[in-house]
Amino acid sequence: MVLLEFSMTPLDKGESVSEYVARSVDIIDKSGLPYRLNPMGTVIEGEFDQVMGVVKECFERMSRDCGRISTTIKIDYRKGKSGRLDSKIDSVKKRLGRDIKS
Repeated sequence: MVLLEFSMTPLDKGESVSEYVARSVDIIDKSGLPYRLNPMGTVIEGEFDQVMGVVKECFERMSRDCGRISTTIKIDYRKGKSGRLDSKIDSVKKRLGRDIKS
């Protein structure tokens, strides 16, 4: 199972790009895969081909009307593990012995 964090931003659309980010989040949400949106990107959990397929779909949609796109991708693979969007954070909370912002 893979956790994939990515950020995809058009560089030719000015300072505010939330319109374009929202289109990607819509694709991610409709994928049915577990995900977490954060201020700097999105983390998706699934099989490698599934999460890469979502990234590809986001890229294809953005490239229709954006001439320059910056994308950052980080992948964490752990064989046989799922539910890591929550379990990784829960593990840190347990070690701290308290709740944290997440």
